[in-house]
Formats: sequence, structure tokens, C-alpha cells
Amino acid sequence: MIRKTLAILAVMTPAAALAHDGLEIRDAYARSANPQTAAAFMVVENHRDVDCQLTGVSSDAADMVELHTHSEQDGVMKMHKIDGGIAIPAGGEHTLARGGDHVMLMGLKKPLTDGDIVALTLDFGPCGTQQLDVTLDNDRAPEKARHGHKSH
Repeated sequence: MIRKTLAILAVMTPAAALAHDGLEIRDAYARSANPQTAAAFMVVENHRDVDCQLTGVSSDAADMVELHTHSEQDGVMKMHKIDGGIAIPAGGEHTLARGGDHVMLMGLKKPLTDGDIVALTLDFGPCGTQQLDVTLDNDRAPEKARHGHKSH
């Protein structure tokens, strides 16, 4: 009961509460397809006047956490680690989404179920670090399916 209450409160927390040092994280959630792995998705907004770089992510929930992306190779979509991080341009944003860039948690210390909270530490190098709690939501539809296409 307490876990579900915390999950509801986390979802109801305004996005502004997730802003730190000019970086704002919104629409964050996680999914887990099997007991060993999970993926986290979010939008990172950079309100600074300098570019920032998401260089890594850590979590006590998994043995290994990496930034991953999908790319097509010989007509087949493959997932692979991102070397060098993800650029978040000054005054811009970057979306970590299903089928694209995302946070990959491997070697989960325990299987995750809907409503579980996963604590992440996002490392933006010289732009600082940010703590983030994401709720596991295996039923959440991809952003464009929920809201339609959003132009930038």
C-alpha cells in the first residue's frame, strides 16, 4: 500500500520539482520486460545557456546501468551502448524514448513490478548530477501514442 501511494505521489509531482541547476527532467518512467533488465525513459530539458552532456547513469537497483540506443543494421533494429554520452543542447531538449536513446538497467538486483520506484543518478559531467525516482509502468504507451505528434 505504501509503495503504491509513493508511486501515485511521484506521478503527481510537478515537473518543476525535477529541475536542478537549469536541467529539468519530465515524463520519466521505466519498463521491465523481464526479471533481469529494465529501461528508463524521460525528456531532459536544458534551460542553461551552455550545452550539457548526459555522460552516465547509476542506480543501486542494477549491477550495470548504461545509455543505449537503437539503430538499423542490415534491415534489423539492434540495441547498443552509447559511447560518449548524449548531448543536451543549450536551450533545447533530448528525449529518451522507446525505440531510441534510453537508460538500460541490467542485472536487476530484484525483479521489478508495476508501481516500483527506481532511483537513478544522472551524471551530466560539468553540468552536475541529478537524482531522479522513476516509477515502473509497463502499461504506459509511447508518448506519441498518448498525445499525438508534438512538433519542436
